[in-house]
Amino acid sequence: MPLSDLVRLRQARDRMDREYAEPLDVTALARGALMSPGHFSRSFRAAYGETPYSYLMTRRIERAKALLQRGDLSVTDVCMAVGCTSLGSFSSRFTELVGETPSAYRARDHGDAAAVPACVAKVHTRPTRAARPDRPDRSDPSGGTTSAAHP
Repeated sequence: MPLSDLVRLRQARDRMDREYAEPLDVTALARGALMSPGHFSRSFRAAYGETPYSYLMTRRIERAKALLQRGDLSVTDVCMAVGCTSLGSFSSRFTELVGETPSAYRARDHGDAAAVPACVAKVHTRPTRAARPDRPDRSDPSGGTTSAAHP
């Protein structure tokens, strides 16, 4: 991949980090990176290991976790504050990445997290897809499951 493409992809990723709460879509991000949407999506995935949409939603869920820990906003308010427009989609994605619903996460005591430096907590609490034995891992290119899941 040409260096100029990598620079533009990094700029698009940085934009998602800064403007996660704004309405961003692949077409707008691709336009900013001077690429077609298809080329942008393929190149982004090759460079960062996930699709632009997945990366953006991970950023939004990270921010949502911080807002939910505070406990002063409703789940709906947090959903809108991080740039999601559908409460159902937000809740589904949050549950998929965190392993519990936004309401359950908000209700849980987060006092033990206060003693951990933010830079350390971010590394260990980054949302990742929760393993579900009833669904194949979407990151697996074959779409299949491991032999351990199906003996």
